[in-house]
This record gives sequence, structure tokens and C-alpha cells, in this order.
Amino acid sequence: MSQHTLTLLRFTYKKLKEKLTVSDSKRLFHEQFPYVIPGLYKRIVDEMLVELNLLDHQNEFTQDYLFCIGLTETFKELMKGYKPEEHLDLLFESLCISTNFEPKEIKELSKKSQKEFKDKLLKDILKLLKDKSNSKLYPSRILNLGMYILISNAQDFKDKNESEVNKIISEIFENLTLSSSKAEKDIGIYKSTISKMEQAKELIEELRVKEKKKG
Repeated sequence: MSQHTLTLLRFTYKKLKEKLTVSDSKRLFHEQFPYVIPGLYKRIVDEMLVELNLLDHQNEFTQDYLFCIGLTETFKELMKGYKPEEHLDLLFESLCISTNFEPKEIKELSKKSQKEFKDKLLKDILKLLKDKSNSKLYPSRILNLGMYILISNAQDFKDKNESEVNKIISEIFENLTLSSSKAEKDIGIYKSTISKMEQAKELIEELRVKEKKKG
């Protein structure tokens, strides 16, 4: 029996018996993904793993379409520039599997849902969000970011100034009985993280070029 099969068997047994602790999830993750993660991305991966583990412990949580969009799209955005790129699929799968989530289902629901919202105006997106969502929406950072990604992909979103954008986001979240202040905070941190990651990548590249010239 291969090590991979043994890992999955242990994981399945643990899953049936009790919820995974953060330590369990970290151990499973490293068994599934036996590669060194570059320092720039390590904190992001750690934070995602802990967040997913905590969500798995919430009885009211459901793996809905907004969560799936939030997880797949923020992972793509935050992992931009990751090398080797061919490790990214395994990295995403390992994050999901080690926290009791199904990567294939998440990717499929995310893709299908994003197609429904594609090329729509903000008012149509709001209507569709209302039609598709129910009172059981479990508030989380990942869900808030899934919603933000759908809103920011609206055809007329780019035409709005920052004040209008904030007002629209607040109204949409409040319409769905979700905290607009929590959403604003989550979106702000997400945008700030992307900006810092970009700056760090530029700095790393500058240093690499300088070292190459010296050599």
C-alpha cells in the first residue's frame, strides 16, 4: 500500500471519527504536499489552512457557491507568480483535503457560478445574488471575498469611483443580511495583501537582476 493511500485512509478514519485539529490538518497538508513553499507564499498558505480548518468546525457552515468562488479566486490571485506553477493544483488540493473539503466540487461550483454572473450589470448581479442566496449564508472572510469578486467583475463596476463602490458593496451585503463593516474590513485587508505581495515580488526581482549583473 502506497504512502499516499495510507494518508488518505488515515484522513478518512479521522474525518469519520472526529473533526481535524489544526495540527492534524497541517500534518496532512505536508504529507499531501511534500514541497518547500517559497517564503513569500508560506504565510498565505498557513492562514488559508487555519481558516479552512476553523470553518470545517462550524456546524452552520455550508460549502455554498460564494464560498467556492471566494476560495478558488483568492487562491489564484494570492498565488500569482508562484513557482513552480505546476505545483499550484496540488497545493490547492492539499489545502482542501487536509481540512475536510472537496477540491473538485469547489472548483466545479465556482466555475459554474461565475458563468452565471459573467458580463452582467451591478443591478442584475444584486438580483441574482438575492435569488440564489438564502438566509443560511454563513458569514466568513472567504464568502465576503467571493461576493466582492462577483461585484467587481460587473460590467459597470469600473465606471464607479471609490465612494460609489463602497456604497454599492455596503448595500449589497446589507440586503443579504451580512455585516457590511466586516466585509469592508475583509476586502480592505485582501486588497492591501495583494498590493504588498506585488511590491515584494518587484523587490525580489530587482535584487535578482542586481545579483545577476554582479555575477
